[in-house]
Amino acid sequence: MTTVRLMWTRARRELPGSVLAVVLVFLVVLPVAFIVVAALSTEVPRPGDARIGTFTFDNFRILATSSGARSLVNSAVIGAGAALVSLVVGASLAFIAARTDAPWRRFIFIVGMAPMFLPSIVGSLAWSLLASPNTGYINIALRDLGLPITFDIYSYGGLIFVLGLYYAPYTFMLTYSSFSMVNSDLEEVAAVHGAGLGHLLRTVTLPLAVPALAGAAILSFTLAMENFPVNAILGNPANIDTLPTYIYRLMASSPVQANAAAGIAVALTATVIVATYAQQRVVNRKRFTTLTGKGNRPRPVPLRWGRWLATGFAMLYFLVSVVLPILALVATSTSGSVYISRIADVFSRGFTLERFSAAVSQADFRTSMVNSILVAVLAAVIGTAIAFSSSYVRYRTTSRLGQLLEQVSMSPLAIPQVVLGIGILWAWLTLPFPVYGTIAILVIATVAVTMPQAYRSVSASMLQLDADLESSAVILGARRFRAIRNITVPLMRTGIVSTLLLLLMLGMREMSAVLFLYTSDTRVLSILVFHSFENGSITFSAAISLVFVAIIAVIAIATQLVGIRERRFTDARV
Repeated sequence: MTTVRLMWTRARRELPGSVLAVVLVFLVVLPVAFIVVAALSTEVPRPGDARIGTFTFDNFRILATSSGARSLVNSAVIGAGAALVSLVVGASLAFIAARTDAPWRRFIFIVGMAPMFLPSIVGSLAWSLLASPNTGYINIALRDLGLPITFDIYSYGGLIFVLGLYYAPYTFMLTYSSFSMVNSDLEEVAAVHGAGLGHLLRTVTLPLAVPALAGAAILSFTLAMENFPVNAILGNPANIDTLPTYIYRLMASSPVQANAAAGIAVALTATVIVATYAQQRVVNRKRFTTLTGKGNRPRPVPLRWGRWLATGFAMLYFLVSVVLPILALVATSTSGSVYISRIADVFSRGFTLERFSAAVSQADFRTSMVNSILVAVLAAVIGTAIAFSSSYVRYRTTSRLGQLLEQVSMSPLAIPQVVLGIGILWAWLTLPFPVYGTIAILVIATVAVTMPQAYRSVSASMLQLDADLESSAVILGARRFRAIRNITVPLMRTGIVSTLLLLLMLGMREMSAVLFLYTSDTRVLSILVFHSFENGSITFSAAISLVFVAIIAVIAIATQLVGIRERRFTDARV
């Protein structure tokens, strides 16, 4: 009897983790397995037919073709260039905001993160309007001034510039904390011994921030390698194929070369996994203790004559990454004339809301906006619930499945979104669930690709909450579920709401994972922007992009307000 009771107790203990493991298998593991199987076989799964053909390595031969090799080299070159731009810009802004006496540092902190709220597809669309060789606003202005300069955004340099520009905020966030925690005593010692600002940065400050800098560079390289929207919008006109766009071309060709696309997908995933592993190795191997138990308040580094120069650099970044793109979208969607030959024409022909109103009143726009909001809300709620449950099993129970849940939840970081989207397509076509062609499969894909962010966000809040409060309620007779509902969830409300809003914003932006999953009835805003641009409907694309940005901005502001409210609440309690 005792043995039976022990087995029952163990089964009850492992039941929640087992259910979550099954859910995560369907979300992440199964789609990746289908990609690998398709890459090693002659067939791909079809509705009601799970046959995969015969085993073969021939699908990987496409990497040795001129197109495959060129795509791989292009991805590596563009990824490395974007990582360098992101590192220089993001780390510089982080240092200025965290450690210097530059004016307007609080605003510079906002500037460092502001481009995150502009989806990369919108940023690339805006820069195609700004720096297209013939019709870009910047090039028209340069011709008006008589300057023999032409910027071509449809080039390797243009791709590297735009990707680096919009991944710089990730570097900013990763390095800001590192610079903030540098022990200024070390810098003062160097200064006392005669080190100038440049020598001090080169020999003291930057070496102490190496883990954060290296991690940020590898992260930017990984994100640029797997980015589809920017590479598609700015690379296609110049016939610059990267691995994600090459996969898309193979899947969109007639006949579809799905197995070859799977081979490319496996190669891209392997590259991202290696880069992610390298990031973890660098971060974990180089650890420097710069904040001691004595307490430390880093002193601002005096820039002297360079104070306003540093602030000017931040303002220039804000102008280039946010202001100019938004102005380009506004001008394109509200200008009295679509075609201009001089910048003065933008103003002389006046502004009108007629084309903007016509664009946003179209049925396609209304349907796509409703679909985007519905997908984002459902994915945010479901993703937050799964992340909370997985984190709870990992950190609040003795389940043996806790670490496995954590690893699977974080694994999509190493899987390119376009690859995971293809895997979800094949997996759910084979499974006996009628979700293809519905909003449900878009929700599944969005939950899968945003799971790492959800899990990390919820876990950070859970680790800050002492488990004794919940345990006390259980000891006093409350059931575990009631203790979670009445104690843990209310105390974690800020973290949960922040996670919900974060996933809502990410869900609204999502494009790569749903690229092969939508139908004409389930199209979302990001897909509508992409296809409208491809079809030449520039005004329509610009108009809906503005609405797109406005929705994301509202969500982002709401997230910040939640954080401010919680900080005030915490300060009041202290």
